[in-house]
Order: sequence, then structure tokens, then C-alpha cells
Amino acid sequence: MKLLFLTIGLLALAFAGIAIKIWSKKDGKFAGTCASQSPFLNKDGEACGYCGKLPTEQDCRKDSVTP
Repeated sequence: MKLLFLTIGLLALAFAGIAIKIWSKKDGKFAGTCASQSPFLNKDGEACGYCGKLPTEQDCRKDSVTP
């Protein structure tokens, strides 16, 4: 029973931490969320599959993408 409470408590702490991080960011936006920012995920230097951003560019192009 102690293990169950410990697990629930740790999960609640993790969710609270994520919520606080999102709340503290301006408009809930995180910089560098494109996969092209990560050298581990994009070893070939390809553009982001969602917005077309290149690894050398700073801002995501999702604002200019039309659905």
C-alpha cells in the first residue's frame, strides 16, 4: 500500500512540475520544439517535417503554415 501511495505521489509531483513549467512560460510556448533543433534526432540536418524550419534557423515556421 505504501508503494501505491508513493507512486501516486511521485506522478502527482511530476504533473505539477510540468504544469508549473507550462504556466510560467509566456503563452505556454517553448523555444526549440521542432525536431530539427535536436542533433540526436536530426543527424542529417534536414528541415522540420511539420513547419519546414532548418536547423540553422531560430524561430519555428508553424505560424506561416496553413492547415
